[in-house]
Amino acid sequence: MSIWEVILAFVVVVLMLVALLANVLVLMCFLYSADIRKQVPGLFILNLTFCNLLMTVSNMPLTLAGIIYKSQPGGDQICHIVGFLETFLTTNSMLSMAALSIDRWIAVVFPLSYHSKMRYRDAALILSYTWLHSVSFPIVAASLSWVGFHHLYASCTLYNRRPEDRTQFVIFTGVFHTLSFLLSLLVLCFTYLKVLKVARFHCKRIDVITMQTLVLLVDIHPSVRERCLEEQKRRRQRATKKISTFIGTFILCFAPYVITRLVELSSVVHISSHWGIISKCLAYSKAVSDPFVYSLLRHQYKKTWKDIVNKILKRSSINSSALTSESHNRNILQLNE
Repeated sequence: MSIWEVILAFVVVVLMLVALLANVLVLMCFLYSADIRKQVPGLFILNLTFCNLLMTVSNMPLTLAGIIYKSQPGGDQICHIVGFLETFLTTNSMLSMAALSIDRWIAVVFPLSYHSKMRYRDAALILSYTWLHSVSFPIVAASLSWVGFHHLYASCTLYNRRPEDRTQFVIFTGVFHTLSFLLSLLVLCFTYLKVLKVARFHCKRIDVITMQTLVLLVDIHPSVRERCLEEQKRRRQRATKKISTFIGTFILCFAPYVITRLVELSSVVHISSHWGIISKCLAYSKAVSDPFVYSLLRHQYKKTWKDIVNKILKRSSINSSALTSESHNRNILQLNE
């Protein structure tokens, strides 16, 4: 193995470990907190977490083996199953992010009618569509034998070995990425920009009220006034940072891989295998960023996993104190004897 391959293998191992830990933590929070389970977005986050976990335990290890051995890991049947899962899970993850953005759009733009427009039944219908949409493309690809080990990405994915099917495969790939990546990106941009517009409108209203209050309070201390103005600035930047993170991570993780897949269809441009694996690792990194972007950095999830940790530590401290007490009593009995 060259130094580049060692580095890429190390990156895949790190991605696997962090993705597994972070997504398991999200799943634990979902199972532990009844409040999280009651919320409609929790269904979308649960579906996204399921996709990330399955991607972590099925696709990433085979990509790691493909980097190390530079050949197809396992038999053709295993590779076909993993390639089917890779197409399904990637599409499902993208559509789950789009569903989360639609939920936020309805909650912010239509707050009074949110509970009537986004119920559990509505969320279940959206998830049903995402599964139906996601499974249709790998079924077509598998039926046409367009799934296999691709050396450019060192993984089992969409791959056409037959030159006579090139035109059909190009059309299929273009339609697939248009209806998965591009459609999800358009939904993300539309919904979150609408959310940002509403957030900025409310910030302006709050700023006007704050400035009027500061004008009326002529005896206010300069430090208090400065803190109020600083809070105004942070409030305006908070929504922009969150929305930039949602859209930015989606583009940063998926766009290089999708663009590489489309450029690969042209026989004119040569793509390095190192870049192919890097783009694949960027796509895998979405399974690492999603738990933090959508869950773990939110206040409710922070509180939940802190409660879980405190409960575990409290239980271990009780057990240790009980063992200490039992040992102490045993020593006293031995001394009395």
